[in-house]
Amino acid sequence: MVRLITHNLLACHAKGCTQNNFPLQFKDVSIELKEQEVNSEFVKNFLPRLEWKALVNTARQLGDTSLPEELPDMVDDDFLKALHHVLFEIHVEEGAMVCPNCGHSYPISNGIPNMLLSEHEIG
Repeated sequence: MVRLITHNLLACHAKGCTQNNFPLQFKDVSIELKEQEVNSEFVKNFLPRLEWKALVNTARQLGDTSLPEELPDMVDDDFLKALHHVLFEIHVEEGAMVCPNCGHSYPISNGIPNMLLSEHEIG
């Protein structure tokens, strides 16, 4: 499933595409919200691994404005719940992820991204 926790780790890996290849931009997507139990400790521990600006911009592109523009110095339960929602409960079911550099499109079908490249696209 394409969740924003996964999306925040993905970059284009097409041949020669090594700059401005993150984050991939969602295009023509359908989204489902799937509630999950909050694991605040996991979310807090994962926080240093996130590319914050990319996460916030992607969430906003998908219609969620619950995260602050800047990462707060102090995190409370409300912040962790909002972050959990963005990372785990927003599921992109259909559409594509497009590289902002080379324009390569990675299709998403039934919640699964196809990150495979054709032979001529492998670097």
